[in-house]
Amino acid sequence: MQVRDLTPAEWPWSLLLDADPCRELIDAYLHQSTVMGLMEGDAAIAPEGRSLTIAVIVLLQRDQQVVEVMNIAVAPVHQGKKLGKLLLAAAIERSRQQGTKRMIVGTGNSGIAQLAFYQKMGFRLEAIDRGYFVRTYPEPIFENGIWCRDGQRLAQRAIASCSPKICSGDLHETGAGSPS
Repeated sequence: MQVRDLTPAEWPWSLLLDADPCRELIDAYLHQSTVMGLMEGDAAIAPEGRSLTIAVIVLLQRDQQVVEVMNIAVAPVHQGKKLGKLLLAAAIERSRQQGTKRMIVGTGNSGIAQLAFYQKMGFRLEAIDRGYFVRTYPEPIFENGIWCRDGQRLAQRAIASCSPKICSGDLHETGAGSPS
């Protein structure tokens, strides 16, 4: 497995829409962002010479010191294998190498697994935007039986470095599902 930047022609819309159900909102930030994919397979033997994107992360540089995770998703068949953790760790390391001092991410109040995921990755709750999803999305969003109304912003103030194995961009099959 390998992490690499994706071109607009390679953007995995089905994954992007898994994380954010509104294409118009994704379009508003995607073209100004860095889109990184976790690739499975060998481009030399994959159909049409392409490997398969099994996870995606979208990073938007807010200023010289702050980058925001706008979207992160793992294909349903690959969830539970720590691939989101590997991809976010690679994005953190890249941002750290580029001099970013702070990474932020927003998620909904109903995203219980997402809130746990980000906190396990070193993010801390920073702010609540009451009514964000009600104001922003045309249709109500329900997750885990909970109405997603409020936005939760989390931040990692001093971006820590991650394991060279994770951050090298060369993620081997054996390491992808192993605990960290």
